[in-house]
Amino acid sequence: MLEDILKTLVTAMLPILEIRGAIPVGVAAGMDPWTAFAIGFVGNMLPVPFLILLARKVIEWMKKHHILDKLTTFVEHKGKEKAKTVQAYSFWGLFILVAIPLPGTGAWTGALVASLLDMRLKRALPAIGMGVAVAGLIVLVLTYGVIHIGTLV
Repeated sequence: MLEDILKTLVTAMLPILEIRGAIPVGVAAGMDPWTAFAIGFVGNMLPVPFLILLARKVIEWMKKHHILDKLTTFVEHKGKEKAKTVQAYSFWGLFILVAIPLPGTGAWTGALVASLLDMRLKRALPAIGMGVAVAGLIVLVLTYGVIHIGTLV
């Protein structure tokens, strides 16, 4: 059981997969869907404060190392692209960006955008946390539906 919890937690901490990948991983391991949701939420939120506080510094460091030019350009471009949309709506824009469980959205992207927009941690964390919860609920419903459809077939 501890191994399944760790797999779910670590999956949620990874960019791209986040809670969207963690819930199916937990459920596939035999975990109750709500337990997978809770562990996925915690795992997805663990790196967020650090990402918000350090993303700009990491990008600046990456710019100094030319071997990372393509990655730096990609990360900065994606962050600024998403920031344009979020900037108009601030808190709610960040919430919506994170809440939509699609590739290119999520807590990691939200934290990058919050950092690029110089959003304060006390404003960005609740928006990202609410977004992760909504994205997790959407994935939970979809996962639960797939499980029950699978039992009918």
